[in-house]
Amino acid sequence: MKDILKYSIIGLSIIISVIVLSAAITYYGRSRDTISVTGLGEQTFTSDQIVWSGIIRVDAYDKVEGYKQIERNQAKVAEYLRNHGISNDEVTFEFVNVNKQFTSIYEAGNYVGSRFAGYALSQEFSITSNNVDQVEKVSREISSLVTQGVDVDSNSPRYYYTKLDDLKLQLIEKASKDARLRAENIVNNAGAKLGKASQANLGVFQITDVNGDDEYLYGGAFNTSSKEKKARITVRMIYKLK
Repeated sequence: MKDILKYSIIGLSIIISVIVLSAAITYYGRSRDTISVTGLGEQTFTSDQIVWSGIIRVDAYDKVEGYKQIERNQAKVAEYLRNHGISNDEVTFEFVNVNKQFTSIYEAGNYVGSRFAGYALSQEFSITSNNVDQVEKVSREISSLVTQGVDVDSNSPRYYYTKLDDLKLQLIEKASKDARLRAENIVNNAGAKLGKASQANLGVFQITDVNGDDEYLYGGAFNTSSKEKKARITVRMIYKLK
């Protein structure tokens, strides 16, 4: 009787161990039943802010006269901008830079020194405005001030979007929905059912030219040279399977 009882207990223990181990293996297997997909959120938009800058240049032998000429030219530029619909609040004039100029002296083909040739003065100005079209036009036409004796160079405008944070949220929502649809299509075709998301990884935010000429960068692209832009972001989602 003792032997029968002993072997019965051993047998029962083995059966229980097998059941527990089987349940653990089944749970482990199910916990690893997941699907990973990447969703894309993409949208084109038009910049609503422009930043444009230019430089006023003056050459003068006398520094004081050079400053006076810079002031006169600055007043002409400011008046020109006002007359073309750009307010004073949108314009910033920077400090005047002054550099001494020298000419090289040669005798019999040999360099023997240099001679003072006057001063080169420059003053940069910048405009930040939401009136994108108007500032674009002014940036192209300001060279007409040359006829008034103003030496002014125009830089290329830079374009921005003031509602970028809202746009990012919209793209994340689009990318998440796109990932869900992709996962559902895959799972349904495989005869399974999609469960809840267990993990989400956000990709880098990219802003490129709308025509797609820019390259996507590892750390994220941020185009400022184009008024018409395209924004995109990816979301990698991991879903559990039922």
